[in-house]
Amino acid sequence: MEKLMKPAEYAKELGISRQAVYAKIKRGMLTAKNVDGKLYIVVDNRAKEEKTPVTQTESKPKTATVSKANTSASAKSAEKEYKALLEAKDETIAVLKSTVKDLKKSNKQISTTLRGEIDLLKDAFHEMRTLYLHQLEHKKSQEAIEVIEEESVELEEEQWVSVKKFFKSLGLKKERQQEKLYKRIKKAFKSGDERFMKEEGKLKVNVGKRYEDLVK
Repeated sequence: MEKLMKPAEYAKELGISRQAVYAKIKRGMLTAKNVDGKLYIVVDNRAKEEKTPVTQTESKPKTATVSKANTSASAKSAEKEYKALLEAKDETIAVLKSTVKDLKKSNKQISTTLRGEIDLLKDAFHEMRTLYLHQLEHKKSQEAIEVIEEESVELEEEQWVSVKKFFKSLGLKKERQQEKLYKRIKKAFKSGDERFMKEEGKLKVNVGKRYEDLVK
């Protein structure tokens, strides 16, 4: 009579792993059956159920012969189970070796991928650092230029001269033209024009400024 056992139950009964059981099924060493979408191991119990009945009329020598036969069958059965255990052990070891090999291969691939990503990050960081340094140098150069320009403007703004020198710089030689411009300068000074100032009672002109509005 056939008996159906789950792979886990069969493995527990033989003392082997489930991987070894599946490996034996794959190699054809075990018969398996699919019932309602689930896998079962087919176990044949007919050998266990078939026993030779002993009658009362049998003589003692025959009983001894039957007992010896049963002992021999039990020994063969035990030897068969022992061999099966050894084969299952070998199958388990083979499965474990294969698993370890796959894990080593996966770890190697992961390590290679991580090293590649680390190298990419290093390159990106180097490029960003170089770009930042260039931007920093450019910014410093721009700031230095602005400072120089500001200092130049301040120097220009501090160039105060007398009205007479101012007329000379404009090339005004005629008295009438000078008088006309002088009146405009006085008027601008009184109105608070910062281009002009008085020093010791005399008007001073800042030649660093523009005077197109007065010189027409």
